[in-house]
Amino acid sequence: MEQKQTKILISGASGKMGHAVAAAIAGRTDCITCAGVDLHTESYGDFKIYSKFSDLPEKPDVLIDFSNPAVLDDLLNYCLVNGVPCVLATTGYSEEQIAKIQKAAASIPVFFSFNMSLGINLLVQLAQKATSILGGQFDIEIIEKHHNQKIDAPSGTALMLADSINQTLNNSCHYVYDRHSKRQKREASEIGMHAVRGGTIVGEHDIIFAGHDEVITLSHSAASKEVFAVGAVNAAVFLANRKPGLYDMSALMQN
Repeated sequence: MEQKQTKILISGASGKMGHAVAAAIAGRTDCITCAGVDLHTESYGDFKIYSKFSDLPEKPDVLIDFSNPAVLDDLLNYCLVNGVPCVLATTGYSEEQIAKIQKAAASIPVFFSFNMSLGINLLVQLAQKATSILGGQFDIEIIEKHHNQKIDAPSGTALMLADSINQTLNNSCHYVYDRHSKRQKREASEIGMHAVRGGTIVGEHDIIFAGHDEVITLSHSAASKEVFAVGAVNAAVFLANRKPGLYDMSALMQN
């Protein structure tokens, strides 16, 4: 029996990540790119790119979004009206926008993660385990490094890591994003957050547990954008035909 291919719509299809997602889909047999949406509609593959969601001629099985937070309202409206599951991989959402995403998940399947890399999400689990053992005895600092074109800081991934650590500590910590204006000793309840921007760094994240006479560092480095595209496509195939709800990489890893 021939396997049914999951029809995937790429939002932000003309961007670098859109190209990476299309390439990842093209290398698989269980899914296909049915269309793209982007302000730039010049086609580069065997699918057509439209400037608006309302111009799409057919409903996809699932949508992958690597675009811009400004697209969220139109995207969610399209998905809610048409019952289309969506994988949201864009970063830089405001708290208000995240609330909209959570509300939409009551009606449609939504896969939302600040980082689509399997390795990063393993790092989250390792950080939680380390925190459960070392928390309260070790100072925790997070350093993230990205290319010089990245706009938001700290990265969504760094915040995801900090949140997972803080939840393990019963949300007893507060975040300190820069120390140049702080003329005081470090508080035990701090999680330090540091952003580096330069060159073409795809993404590097270090979690430092600094204790008395010893330091433990958990690290992840992405060598290309492909790892995020592959993760997003895995999420899309996973999400198709799921019940409404909010899903993340932990659900995919347990599948």
